[in-house]
Amino acid sequence: MVEELVLDASALLAHLQQEPGHEKVREGLAGGAVISSVNLSEVLDVLSRGGGEPGEFAHEMGRSNVLHAALLVEEFTFDDSVEAARLRPLTRHLGLSLADRACLALALRMEFPVLTADKAWSTLDIGVEVRPIR
Repeated sequence: MVEELVLDASALLAHLQQEPGHEKVREGLAGGAVISSVNLSEVLDVLSRGGGEPGEFAHEMGRSNVLHAALLVEEFTFDDSVEAARLRPLTRHLGLSLADRACLALALRMEFPVLTADKAWSTLDIGVEVRPIR
């Protein structure tokens, strides 16, 4: 059975860098996955911190069939921005960033579970199924 998922930045980074939990992300990508454009920006930012151009990292993900084949990028919409702001007081106790809330807003909009390396998200009761990868 194919099941679509939303990836947060930590999940995609685990996959790209072969970190613990990358197997679960690979399985998720095989079933179809999406990522918010905000979270993709976060991934590119992290990858480029060691040197290199964000655009080249994005092109490499496309060439390796991670982006656009296994993983679709969803634009951060007006409604997502409202939802991310609405989630702030509900997630403040976990210290979730705007990018984290953008991921959750996308999952709410698409009604897909979220893959994340952040186990603390599992304690959230906001209408999104959270699946930790480690």
